[in-house]
Amino acid sequence: MLNQYLKIVIFIKIYLLKEDVPVKEFAEFVEIVRRLRVDCPWDRIQTHLSLRRCLLEETYEVLEAIDSGNKTELRKELGDLLLQVVFHANIGEEENQFTLSEVIKGESKKLIDRHPHVFGDVNVSGAEEVKRNWEHLKKKEGRKSVIEGIPEELPALLKAYRIQEKASKVGFDWNDSEPAFAKILEELNELKANVESGRDEKDIEDELGDLLFSIVNYSRFLKLNPEDALRRTIRKFRDRFSKIEKFAEENGKVLEEMSLEEMDEIWNRAK
Repeated sequence: MLNQYLKIVIFIKIYLLKEDVPVKEFAEFVEIVRRLRVDCPWDRIQTHLSLRRCLLEETYEVLEAIDSGNKTELRKELGDLLLQVVFHANIGEEENQFTLSEVIKGESKKLIDRHPHVFGDVNVSGAEEVKRNWEHLKKKEGRKSVIEGIPEELPALLKAYRIQEKASKVGFDWNDSEPAFAKILEELNELKANVESGRDEKDIEDELGDLLFSIVNYSRFLKLNPEDALRRTIRKFRDRFSKIEKFAEENGKVLEEMSLEEMDEIWNRAK
């Protein structure tokens, strides 16, 4: 294994000599962030905690650029996300927690360890086996549960998807989509029954959660990410609703005074 690591280190050093590897640009970028940390009053007072919102927002802006297919925006947003990574590493260095070098080396080692089919002599049949091996390797690193390691901050739909995906990798799953779809109908009927019988809010909330969870589960069999699907629907809703607002403005109407039938007609035309 040691010889394998030495080979990889040599390969990386040779790779870094290539002209298209932005070593100089990255070093300059790191120095810019460090100077801002010293000379800018706003940057100087930030902490890991205060930057949480910025990190989350920049991540979602990257996703929005990917969804829109705008490569120019994607380049810009990836730069903003890189800033957050370097900024947090800079704070870590100042507080003697960790260095940027340790962050990079730690991630490099993890990638090598978790890809024995690339950097070792393990053979895999395809992407699915790679994903299964990834989870087994993570458990060997000390995780007690297969579904451990999913961030609490993730949106609920995405979190449900990841939990189900992880459980599926160890066999806790249906063999095909039919029972998954049947579960949606079962949960839908249970929700309807709870609403119609006047059950309390908590019971109805539980049934609604079960229904959403079952829809997420079915989406896996369709090989679709429910978070992506919902974001796409939200964009469609926003675009179509803006057309209703535009119609009202152009025709001197007050949106709140328009009937549902009027708005629905414009909505259908927008479709």
